[in-house]
This record gives sequence, C-alpha cells and structure tokens, in this order.
Amino acid sequence: MTSPHSKAEESAALMDAFSTSDSGTLADLLHRRSGYAALDALLTRSEIGLALFDTGLRCTWVNEALEHHVAAGHKWLGQGPDTALPGGAVAMMRRVLATGTPIIGHRSHAPSAGDADPVRTLSFSCLRLGGPDGSTLGVALSVVEDTGGCRAVDRLTLLTEAGAQIGTTLDVMRTGQELADFSVPLLCDFASVDLADTVRLGEEPLARLTADDTYRPVFRRAGLASVLDGVPESLYGVGDVVYAPPSSPLTHVLSHTRSYFEPVLDGSSAWMRLDPRRAETILRHGMHSLMVVPIQARGVFLGVTVFMRSINPTPFDDQELLLAEELVARAALSVDNARLYTQERATALALQRGLLPGTVNGGPAMDVISRCIPADLADSVGGDWYDVIPLSGNRVALVVGDVTGHGIDAAATMGRLRTAVRTLAGLDMPPHQLLAHLDQAVLRLAEDEIGIPDPPMGATCLYAVYDPASRRFTMARAGHPPPAILHPDGSVTIPDLPNGTPLGLGVLPYQTAEMELPHGSTVALYTDGLIESRHHDIDTGIERLRTALGRPCPTLDDLCTQVIDTLRTVNSSDDITLLLARTRPDSADEPESPRN
Repeated sequence: MTSPHSKAEESAALMDAFSTSDSGTLADLLHRRSGYAALDALLTRSEIGLALFDTGLRCTWVNEALEHHVAAGHKWLGQGPDTALPGGAVAMMRRVLATGTPIIGHRSHAPSAGDADPVRTLSFSCLRLGGPDGSTLGVALSVVEDTGGCRAVDRLTLLTEAGAQIGTTLDVMRTGQELADFSVPLLCDFASVDLADTVRLGEEPLARLTADDTYRPVFRRAGLASVLDGVPESLYGVGDVVYAPPSSPLTHVLSHTRSYFEPVLDGSSAWMRLDPRRAETILRHGMHSLMVVPIQARGVFLGVTVFMRSINPTPFDDQELLLAEELVARAALSVDNARLYTQERATALALQRGLLPGTVNGGPAMDVISRCIPADLADSVGGDWYDVIPLSGNRVALVVGDVTGHGIDAAATMGRLRTAVRTLAGLDMPPHQLLAHLDQAVLRLAEDEIGIPDPPMGATCLYAVYDPASRRFTMARAGHPPPAILHPDGSVTIPDLPNGTPLGLGVLPYQTAEMELPHGSTVALYTDGLIESRHHDIDTGIERLRTALGRPCPTLDDLCTQVIDTLRTVNSSDDITLLLARTRPDSADEPESPRN
C-alpha cells in the first residue's frame, strides 16, 4: 500500500506535470513528455484519482482511481462535477478556474464508494490548464484519501501559508477579508470576520448606535467569504454593523473571550429560538456546524471569526477547533498591527492638521492658496508643512518645508519648526540668515531627542519674502526643491537658486537669490512628494510641474487643482504640499498690514 506521504508526493508531481504541459488533452501530455511508461503508471494505475475538466467544468478525461474515491458508477465524461464531488471541492475548482491560483491539499468529505464507512476524508488538489497561446483550457483535479497520518504536518503547512497570505497590508479591513478568504474552502464553507470598536475602523462607535430589546450592535464586519456565490448566508455585508441578541454566540464570545463550539447545529439551540433571523438563514442554507473563535492579541480583544459548514456534511471536530484557534491567533497579530498602525496614523493626521494653518492670507501683496494631501495609507503621515507670514511694509513671507520620517514624531517636529520660523521671521532677517538660525534649532532638537527610537533627524525648507513696493522676491533653500515661477505671459521658469544642505547638519552657509516678479506672476512652492516618483528622477518631475503650471486656468484655485491632479497620479506614496502665490497689481499703494 502506498503511504500517505508518497501519495501526496505523487499528487504534487502530477500537478507539476500538468502545470508544465502546453496541452489540455491527456494524449498530448503523454506523448510530449519522456518516460511514458512511468507517467502512464502514475496516471492510470496509481491510487491517485485524476480528472480533466474543460472551461465549462465538463469532464473530458477520468481515471479508474477517481471512481474508487468518489461516486463509483457516476458517468463522468461530458458531465459536470456537481453531482459527484462535494460542494467544497466544486467551489475550489471554480475558484481555480477564475483566478488561476492552484489549490493543493484541500481536505473535504465525500460518500464512500462501497466501503463500510459512509463518509471518508479526501485531499483535493486543483490547477488551471493553459494553452501555448495563454488561453485557459480547463482544470486538472487530483484526489487522494486523507488517512489522518499527516494531520500535524498539514496543520503546520496550513499555518505557514496563512502567515504568508494574511496581513499583507496594514489595512484593518483588508486583513479581515484575507482571513475569511483563506478559511474558505480550506477549513469551512462560510467564514465571517467581525471586529470590535477597539480596532478603530474610523466609523461611528458601536456604543452610539441604536439598540432595541432584542438586538444590539456588537461588531463591525471586516471580512466575508463563502463557497456559494454572493454569500447568501450572511445577514450583513462588509462594513456593516453586526447586531446580535445577548444570548448569541457572538456576544457569548465577546463576554467570555473564549471559543464557542457547536459541532451539531440543528435548530434546537436556545439562542437560535431567540434569534429567528439568523435561525431562518442557517436552516435555509443547511448550515449544520459552528465555531466562533475570538480574535485576541497582546491582551486586547479585537473581535470574532465565525466558521460554519453547510455543503461539507462532516461536523467540525475538536482537532479542527484547535486548528481554527491557531489560525485566528496567527491572524490576530496582523489585525492588531493594522489596528495600531491605523490608530497612530489617525493621531498623526489630527496632529498635522492642527499644526498647519487653517487658512492662508497673503494680505494686499499676494493672492495665496494651498493644498496639503497626506500620503496613501501604505506610507503613513509625513512631516510636510507650509506657512504664509505677513511682514512689515506689506511684505509677505512664504515658507514650505519637509521633515524626514513619518508618523507622530515627524508631525510634532514639523510643528516645532513652523513655530521657530514664525519667531525668526518676526526678527526681519534675510532668508539665508533665517535658515542658518533654523539649522541650529534643528540641531538642538536632535540633541533633545537622543535616546528616542527613530526620531526625525533632519528637514528641508524653502523660505522666501516678497516686497510689493520693489516687486523683489528674495529666497533661500536648505535641501529643498526650487520654486517654479509662472510669468504673466504664460511661460514657466525655475530660478537658479543655490541649494544649501538640509537643516540639522550645520555644515555650509546658505545663500540668498533675488529676482523681480511682474504683477500677475505666480510662485509655486512645493514639497518633493509632488515631483518625485520611483518611475523617474526629480528633473522629470520638475518638467511635469512646469507643463502643468503652463496650462491656462481661470482661477488660482483651479490652477492648484490642475497641478495636483496632473502630478499626484505619478506618485502618491509621500505627502504632497503645494503653495501658490500670485502677486497683486498696485499692492504697494495699499495701507500697510500689521506686523505679525
């Protein structure tokens, strides 16, 4: 008798043979590969059940071993698998056909083909077959009997795969969906992942939602999967608030933070009589076995995962409950990491918004508009900042900076630098001297933060002053991209502005450059998130900015939107800040604005 290990190895080898074949017919496969006798023995005389199906899941070839495992006497050729294979295996085949991702070692149950035991556990493997032109020809299915001898190895393999497929991002909702997708059909026919308020999904807290005498809000749904199309078994969709009565297994797990296990679900449970909506759905879809496992990590209760069987006729057993608990425990760490990240990002966003100016005003000298767009979720919140500071003589100071790093520390450092710039601007010093003092301030901040893990270690800044009386624009930069100037005739230039070192290095002095701005000129100050991309260098980004600025726009606000929309699609992995300032005509004749 072939051992379970060797049968599994043979099955994997056979799947590899099919996957490297460029033909969907068995005859072509046999004649195109060497070792015909050995392969013929594997295909026709081994204990591995084999079948080929076309894109409509109609059987085109089957060997005798498959009839030994499943539905002896079934007319396979030209027929679909629905009447011969368990529903979980059929759902697996449909998924492989649709996605192209092979599934190896899916355990399911099927009626025995003549043995004394009415039901046996089988291991199914399935992969999609492709032609030499890349077209889909169908799927190949292999089946071996699972004797239970490899259960520990299977559990370890399953948990290893779960670690690779669950928690691929720091998005709480996506992590929940990955857990549900992984569980179906490998472990169950239906899975849902419901998260508690502690996960901070950014929605209205459950405690504020209306409850009645029977149902109360307990979780928010983050993941949902089923072997049935459209997940008809679920009363709630992803993102919905999940309601349950106090007697529900969901509230039981919430209260006791331990698993709820009901291997035989036949409608006689007291909680089902008190929850007629769920009971009707459960009975209508033949859901007959239930496990509800708490999601816990680092001492925090995060939610629950529900596993149910309907098409698979075998109830869950104690070993499968243990497997489910181990699977959820692995996934819980990913959920908690996503929760902590979401919480920190929300705090950093609030801090960043609170530290940036609510509105900007260029006074009588300039019309000013600004945009600051936080980075995508994958890269958290950065340290972009900007300011518009009124000075004596109707002059106005424009400043844009970028603190290295992300998160709360970067946002806090950004706020301290903005405060320092406002203080130094009140001393009415030229831009290069202001940057020199700011450089020393960053050095002192770095000294204060010694011992703090991964503190922001530097920053870039561009500081400029516009004098409407002389129309002189004076500027200096510390490691920051140069401004762009849109002239009244529609041309766009990049001033030749010497670049100093980033703030916090204390190496070289900064230099000031001057230019005259005609009335109606527009100055664009920005951070590198607007022009940098992994797909091209900064020079290319600056040229794209020049082109976007040069397109006619009726208003300054429209121009700001046009520039952001044009360049943001190139790179959204960093904060994007854009400050546009347009000089006003006759501003020198206006009364002097108060000094800040």
